[in-house]
Amino acid sequence: MPKGFIFDYGGTIDTRGCHWGKKIWHAYQNLQVPVSEENYRQAYVYAERMLGRNPIIQSSYTFKKTLEVKLRIQMDYLSDNHLFYEECISSKMVANLLTTIYEDVCKTVADSKKVLEALAKKYPISLVSNFYGNIEVVLEEFGLSKLFKHVIESAVVGVRKPDPHIFTLGVESLDLQPADVVVVGDSFTKDILPAVKAGCKAVWIKGEGWTDEDFDETIPENVICSLEELLNLY
Repeated sequence: MPKGFIFDYGGTIDTRGCHWGKKIWHAYQNLQVPVSEENYRQAYVYAERMLGRNPIIQSSYTFKKTLEVKLRIQMDYLSDNHLFYEECISSKMVANLLTTIYEDVCKTVADSKKVLEALAKKYPISLVSNFYGNIEVVLEEFGLSKLFKHVIESAVVGVRKPDPHIFTLGVESLDLQPADVVVVGDSFTKDILPAVKAGCKAVWIKGEGWTDEDFDETIPENVICSLEELLNLY
């Protein structure tokens, strides 16, 4: 049995394993945003790269504000490159997308919180996340901050997944040996593989990926479809 847990945040706690690119795309579909998936993918990648290169997200930004910024960059890209099927009022689209996605995320995080609370009664838990320097604000926003013994954020420690060292920092924060720690994440390449390289056990929350790539499911200790399954495993 493990002696501690490390959780990823984005895609693991807030989307039930669904890649964020797909999460937003489904909202585009549901709201009938007049754009093809191919063009949306271009906009999504453009926005993520821009946010990765530039300090646009401030340390004080809530998740809702962060999501709004992402959606605005996507929409501006689509508008500037004339990738809509028809004329579109981008400000209205951003507002509708923001409301739809944020409300769904709030429900998902509330469900995840119940699982984390149950595990936190039995094990110390740390968070390891590639984020923009505002993860502490996001955790406060959703009432999660008191559940984690330590928070290891890439923008703060200067190490990003898939570098295994960021999981080593997580293990050290728990004051445990790697073999006694279970890492739970949604990304096979950014969570599962580097966690195993760091000597940890891993649980893959398998949701809808950004691609259809197949992975070796014998590498993680367990493969789950929802965080609730953890309560039957540990």
